[in-house]
Amino acid sequence: MTDIDIGFLQEWVGKQETCVDDITLFPARALAAALNSDTLPEKGDDLPLFWEWMYFLATPRSDETGVDGHPAKGGFLPPVPLPRRMWAAGEVESMRAIVIGEPATRISTIESVDLKSGSTGTLVFVNVRHEIFQRDELCISQVQNIVYREQPVSNDGPLALPPGKEAPTEHDVTQVITPDPVLLYRFSALTYNGHRIHYDRDYAVAEELYPALVVHGPLLVTLLLQLQRTALSDRQIKSFKFRAMRPTFDNQSFDVSAKVDGNALALWSSDADGFICMSIKAELAA
Repeated sequence: MTDIDIGFLQEWVGKQETCVDDITLFPARALAAALNSDTLPEKGDDLPLFWEWMYFLATPRSDETGVDGHPAKGGFLPPVPLPRRMWAAGEVESMRAIVIGEPATRISTIESVDLKSGSTGTLVFVNVRHEIFQRDELCISQVQNIVYREQPVSNDGPLALPPGKEAPTEHDVTQVITPDPVLLYRFSALTYNGHRIHYDRDYAVAEELYPALVVHGPLLVTLLLQLQRTALSDRQIKSFKFRAMRPTFDNQSFDVSAKVDGNALALWSSDADGFICMSIKAELAA
């Protein structure tokens, strides 16, 4: 196990950061175009849920960015001495929609820092709560679960994928998504995500031992919520939890599917092998 001073890292618990953003129109229009939406948002429209991740973005200097494209450790987030970082899960509660074109404030708080040991080695989990206010009202409260891991080692090419859970065979609606480097690049740009596994194929394969470019977890969530809005648009989501279960790559198509049971909504993406990659459990408004 990598030597981690968890007591030192837990000194970051309770730390807060406040960001203000004008919620400008261009990012929303650009993402709608990237997702092939039939209509483009206008100023004054409600921002679709989870699109808030295109706003309140940190802008680290180039010399404060790591070799993997992530911002250097430290600052608001604790300086976890593990090289790999991913957004593993999260939960979102929506009180009311954010309005495009009106300023908003996000207050972020580090709620916990925990050390664990898994099959891949040492793990550090950091939970961050984000609360977004507009017109002095709380619009969205969400928890971001970040996991830090050790660098993988393999002498036999790409790493083996984690064991898969078979996707449900019953659904109300499903859609085939064919990812490509342009979509991944656009999403990286709109969310200012510099992690090279999403656009630098040589780095993703040679350094992080993936078989291809990795589709962003937040992009999978966005695509699943897009399916809900277009196919089940009469029902609004009050809250949801999501979990990344298996990586998705750009060299194969994947499915996004939805199933409604009363006020409960299940959304999931599944790869070419039929395994769930991203899972969402949501509560719909009555």
